[in-house]
Amino acid sequence: MKAKKEKLFGATYSNSRLFSGFWRLAKPYWVSEERWPAVGMLSLVVGLNLAWVFLMVKLNTWYQKFYDAIQKFDEKAFWALILYFCWLAAGAIFIWVFRQFFTQTLQNRWRKWMTGRLLEQWMADKSHYLWQLTEKKTDNPDQRISEDVRDFVNNSIDLSTGLLNQAVTFFSFIAILWTLSGPLKIPLGGGHSFMLPGYMAWVCLAYAGIGTWITHSIGKPLVKLNYRQQLVEANFRFALVRLRENGESVALSEGEKTEEKTLKSTFLWVYSNIKSIINKQMQLNFFSIGYDQIASVFPLVVAAPRFFAKVIGLGVLIQISNAFGKVKDAFSWVIDNYTTLAYWRSVVERLEGFEMEVERTKEMREHARSIITGAPAGGSIMLEQLELSVPGNEAPLNKPFDRELVKGMSLLISGPSGCGKSTLLRAIYGIWPMAKGRVAIPENAKIMVMPQKSYLPVGTLKAAICYPEDENKFSRDEISGILSLCRLEHLTGRLDETENWALILSGGEQQRVAWARVFLMKPDWIFLDEATSALDESVQSALYAALKIRLPGTTVISVAHRQNPQDYHRKVWDFQGTGGA
Repeated sequence: MKAKKEKLFGATYSNSRLFSGFWRLAKPYWVSEERWPAVGMLSLVVGLNLAWVFLMVKLNTWYQKFYDAIQKFDEKAFWALILYFCWLAAGAIFIWVFRQFFTQTLQNRWRKWMTGRLLEQWMADKSHYLWQLTEKKTDNPDQRISEDVRDFVNNSIDLSTGLLNQAVTFFSFIAILWTLSGPLKIPLGGGHSFMLPGYMAWVCLAYAGIGTWITHSIGKPLVKLNYRQQLVEANFRFALVRLRENGESVALSEGEKTEEKTLKSTFLWVYSNIKSIINKQMQLNFFSIGYDQIASVFPLVVAAPRFFAKVIGLGVLIQISNAFGKVKDAFSWVIDNYTTLAYWRSVVERLEGFEMEVERTKEMREHARSIITGAPAGGSIMLEQLELSVPGNEAPLNKPFDRELVKGMSLLISGPSGCGKSTLLRAIYGIWPMAKGRVAIPENAKIMVMPQKSYLPVGTLKAAICYPEDENKFSRDEISGILSLCRLEHLTGRLDETENWALILSGGEQQRVAWARVFLMKPDWIFLDEATSALDESVQSALYAALKIRLPGTTVISVAHRQNPQDYHRKVWDFQGTGGA
């Protein structure tokens, strides 16, 4: 039999792939160093679920005895059964509370482990950066790590333990229903008849089976809609965050109306998709609620003839109704969890897509590394037949060229915007995958690249200045001295303040913080990519002069559009993007 398939956004996602994808995501945790505590907690959860089903069977028997006592006006038995019910209720409370506790603890531990694993994958081999360079087949990796991991773990445990619970419930109560309902004589005509044993069990299976099929037919589109909802919600959230991070630029350009229009347009996708989900869920709710309402009286109607014929008593009638409900609920597990299953399916696909994208970025990283080779320690950086290209453009930026970057030199790389100067630095640093040729880097060389806009983490100013090193590696006096050197002495008293410094500091201050890092890290090679674009000439001159005095052995290679940085370099390379110099 061919695997059943559903089409999602033009891609076919089969049921077999769904479960293989689930196992691919789940298996690492269950074979990790966390496996024994996890197996222990899962065993407790399973055991408590089985105890819950056992308690429900006992309660089913209690119904028969309790209503028989009422029918017989047996007061002594009535109060004895009330006391027995109290014990059952106490057991149910105990089982329910601890089942929830161990389930939630297991979910929390699994989520912590899986989040850490995906973060490691995303950070390893520059995947977070390479992810953005080519056509993105996987959207919003941040959402996948935060929300999708949470929903995958929670729903996987809830659905699997729920399915186990309902399977045990089904087999426990179908036996009770089979025994209590007895045979049904079905006339076939001509004086012949057929005795159907356990007829209430067959009626219940038929009722639940038809209900499951109808539910699937109605709710099938929810898989696609839930997948899309995660996408549009993440896009809207990203747009809001982007506006917050660029609030000053928007305010200065008076772009509020344009941004408002863009945000409303982005949210319209959220609204429209939710509207589709609401409409589909309304259809599903009409059926599922009607299905449950009919099920509350259906077994009584079917069993009523035997009750009025005095074949069974009131207690057995109630027991049959209760057992019918349990079997129906167990068999209708898909109906009751259809929306959750649809959402879980989309989460599995999204997380599987995340891991596949990480694998793809690893291949890109390996290619970026493949052009990097070793050179004698303390020697030059050699560029041999180096050719660069950019995403979305098959034509290379330049003809293959050779170049030697001599140790101890101070070189300015100039050229028109878009010719590939910054791309060249990325290729030399080994993070640019769209390159051919060879780059020979001296062994054990400490290389540092300073982009035009350096990253400033949220935290203390001291941590932002020392990033990515541990702030405790440097003394306050050392940091204060370097701040004065970079003309940031006004920030000395704020080293312990926690802020989003990318929003607090001006562009010029942020560039000077990046220069402070250079003086702290003391690299062998420093590549400055438009690192003084926001500074006036006096500050720029002071920083380059300090660089020569403080780090005389550091090789300085700068990229700039402006001509004035030429004064601080002994050589100029006019990089035209064609291999010329």
